Amino acid sequence: MKLEGLLVDLVPYGKAFQDRDHDWWNDDEANYWSRMGELAFVSRAQVEREHQEWFESDTPGTGVPLGIQTKDGTPLGYFGINFLSYTHRTANLGAVIYDSQYWGGGYGTDALLLLTDFAFDWLDMRRVWLGTMSINARVLRMMEKVGFHFEARRRKMALAGGEWVDEMVYGMLREEWPGRDVMVERLGITAR
Repeated sequence: MKLEGLLVDLVPYGKAFQDRDHDWWNDDEANYWSRMGELAFVSRAQVEREHQEWFESDTPGTGVPLGIQTKDGTPLGYFGINFLSYTHRTANLGAVIYDSQYWGGGYGTDALLLLTDFAFDWLDMRRVWLGTMSINARVLRMMEKVGFHFEARRRKMALAGGEWVDEMVYGMLREEWPGRDVMVERLGITAR
């Protein structure tokens, strides 16, 4: 499976991504933003255990791990669906671009449009949501411009840089999603 965007593609989270996880998961800057201010050293053994649990789970179908890559195939990080409930038709969306040179260039927006479209049009979800720290202005802007609505503030949820910060939760209902093509045109995203 390959979800093709204008700037990026979403592909199965395979070896090309897994081989970079040790370095990525130990990247303080990227993890500060993607893991709600959490900074930690992760050993190779921990990464391998995590992969084993993630990809060989006894509860398959609770998520869809995808890698985000540039059009030339350069792995950038993780975009996926977590906490998938087929009963309620809801899912949490997760995302991180580890290489900061790709931040702010529309890559995350293109990937979030692909992921949202996949959740609604392929997996038939009724509702999707995602969240970030209140100090993550870049991601807050991205969620809003893609059409997510502010739903909740989880007060003092994370300790980031020695300060307690709120988590901002955004969601979207199926009937609010106009479709990827409409959003690409509305946002003016073009291939480079």
